Amino acid sequence: MKILIIEDEEHLLLLTKAELEKESYQVDTASTLSQAMDKIISSSYDCILLDIMLPDGNGLSVLKTLKNLEREDNVIILSAKDSIDDKVSGLDLGADDYLAKPYHIAELSARIKTIIRRKNSSLKTCNLGNVSILHSEKKVLVNNTELILKKKEFEILEFFYNRINRVIDKDTLAEFVWGESFGDMGNYDFIYSQMKNLRKKLKDADASLELKSIYGLGYKLVQRTDESSL
Repeated sequence: MKILIIEDEEHLLLLTKAELEKESYQVDTASTLSQAMDKIISSSYDCILLDIMLPDGNGLSVLKTLKNLEREDNVIILSAKDSIDDKVSGLDLGADDYLAKPYHIAELSARIKTIIRRKNSSLKTCNLGNVSILHSEKKVLVNNTELILKKKEFEILEFFYNRINRVIDKDTLAEFVWGESFGDMGNYDFIYSQMKNLRKKLKDADASLELKSIYGLGYKLVQRTDESSL
């Protein structure tokens, strides 16, 4: 497994690198935004540990570059900056998790393993009605036409697809898709926004699946009936 640590605090960078190498990870490092850009352009990683506040720019630029390159590298934001806006921005740009400094190496390692395991948990193609989920390609087809989804939207749909007809409460959804960092965000606004967008995209594409809101409980993915489409 190959990991990139983007961190300008030298002591923390070297300590994290040494501890992860003990677990047999191959670790690259970058202490500036420009170094980080060079690394991600020349190589791909199983996980990127990203500090937001870098001496020559905002670490969120890394997420934007990964998105523009259509890369699927897992990203955990590591930052002491206690800002809900930064957390939401990072997650919306495709980050997989957020861990505040100071952090314990054991917790960081557990987060890395969880994210990588989640990514590799399913690589097959699943079909239901007119919807196909191509897990390995991170794509969704409706009537054989690609439905354009953001990374988090895909993860949400995949999560519900594997639990079709089951009611999923907001806490369970948040913990799976956004990790333990969701607890620091203080509200469910980010979930509401993601669910609203995903439900609209499925409806506009005339998908045979719909995400139903179950009042007071959560959400459930079901096959759409003629009645539900009225």
